[in-house]
Amino acid sequence: MTEPVLSVRDLAVRIGRKEIVRRVSMTVEREQTLGIVGESGSGKSMTALAATGLLDAPGATVSGSSVLAGEHELVGASARALRQVHGARIGFVFQDPGTSLNPLLTVERQITESLQAHRHQTRRQARVRALELLEAVSLTEPQDRLYSYPHQLSGGQRQRVMIAIALACDPELLIADEPTTALDVTTQAQIITLVRDLQRDFGTAVVWISHDLGVIGEVADTVTVLHGGTAVEQAPVDEVFAEPRAAYTRELLRARPVLGGDGPPAAATDSGTLLDVDGLDVRFPVTTPTGRSVVHAVKDLSFRIRRGHTLGLVGESGSGKSTVAAALTGLVSPDAGRALLDGTDVFRVRGSQRTSVRRRISVVMQDPFASLNPRMPVGTSIAEPLVVHRLAANRKAREARVGELLGAVGLAASFASRYPHELSGGQRQRVNIARALAVQPELLILDEATASLDVSVQAKVLDLLLELQRDLGLTYLFIGHDLAVIERLSHDVLVLRSGEAVEYRPAADLFAAPEHEYTRALLAAVPPDRLARA
Repeated sequence: MTEPVLSVRDLAVRIGRKEIVRRVSMTVEREQTLGIVGESGSGKSMTALAATGLLDAPGATVSGSSVLAGEHELVGASARALRQVHGARIGFVFQDPGTSLNPLLTVERQITESLQAHRHQTRRQARVRALELLEAVSLTEPQDRLYSYPHQLSGGQRQRVMIAIALACDPELLIADEPTTALDVTTQAQIITLVRDLQRDFGTAVVWISHDLGVIGEVADTVTVLHGGTAVEQAPVDEVFAEPRAAYTRELLRARPVLGGDGPPAAATDSGTLLDVDGLDVRFPVTTPTGRSVVHAVKDLSFRIRRGHTLGLVGESGSGKSTVAAALTGLVSPDAGRALLDGTDVFRVRGSQRTSVRRRISVVMQDPFASLNPRMPVGTSIAEPLVVHRLAANRKAREARVGELLGAVGLAASFASRYPHELSGGQRQRVNIARALAVQPELLILDEATASLDVSVQAKVLDLLLELQRDLGLTYLFIGHDLAVIERLSHDVLVLRSGEAVEYRPAADLFAAPEHEYTRALLAAVPPDRLARA
């Protein structure tokens, strides 16, 4: 019998006095995918880093055993031994390719680096291999992309480059740490198919780390569920979905939004249109290697948002979703069109009228950590709009209002004294929602506001948004790429592609019978409900 590609026994990680990973054991066979799933802080990434000898945290101690191909002990291995293994026999694909790639090096140089170091290829040989790899990962115009820098590529293209780098030396093991979390559903489906094909062609074993059980259900053969650094369940993927044994696994499965679930509750009596956008057109001048050009980001777009309702705006990366939000909030100036908010054109207001209109529209961005000032207590961040718009008479009134806002999003008033790094991702996003509500807006724009959250935290934030809409009569523009989330919140849905509306209908009608082939493609790309099939 052949040895497992990776055999981990009683792996433990301690940082200071805190035990992060508790005696985790697992094996990965050749051509097999092991899925590691759990919430943020469960120890998923720490387990993979410690098992592969890549953990380099101050004060961290690793114990136990992790053996590669039955011959290389990775726990406690020397730096020299690990350098010979990393890149050559173990490849890594991390969540954010933007930070994983060197912004100063071309795609060609970043791929050929490991080939020259581990395979001792000449520059010419390495360049030929780099081109083969870009073709293998289905990157468009691979010859031209060799000379591109990371900032010139889309998120999906950067992730394909990361996979090409990871596979450059034909590794026995590929560690994929949340490789599709920030990608839209069609790009995610393409990456999943790509890894499957490469695994079949090269016989690579894969460890796929994710908080999304839907993705794990598509890629994994076996699943390890981590909670608080402990493996609470380990079984074949179909068994985990059909008969989960651990209560935590059942909680993760229940929290995952799936297509065909309950849509939003019926809105209050229709009291007319709050926002009427007509002919919105946005262009950006850009500089390319061949000279100046223009990107037509949004093309003659029209839509209405009914008061007290939610419009879901959905599409792939680059479809123009965030540009629409930027135009409505004054971050970009449209080239044409109008947006009437109760009869006032938000694109053309000036002076004090502009301040008044901007108060009526608030926004919650995707990254809850980057949206908050790390040097400010969250109470100060929430109070900031109250100061700017003079909505509280004095400091005592501001503190009272901050307490009310924290209570509205399900947080205790004591959270006002905490800093962002002291909060979980879900708590930080609740703070961002509280800050957005401070000005008592009529329209709340949520730009991928739950995309970076764990499924259980996401479910709680979605329930919170529905509760706030019901209690406060809020109107939402919800921007996202997860159609299951869009279905959960939206009364109407607008599907964007390359800046153009391809389908705009009531949500129930669109999800029951999508008319446009692009909408059908988006729906087909959503990971299936494995509970129903298992």
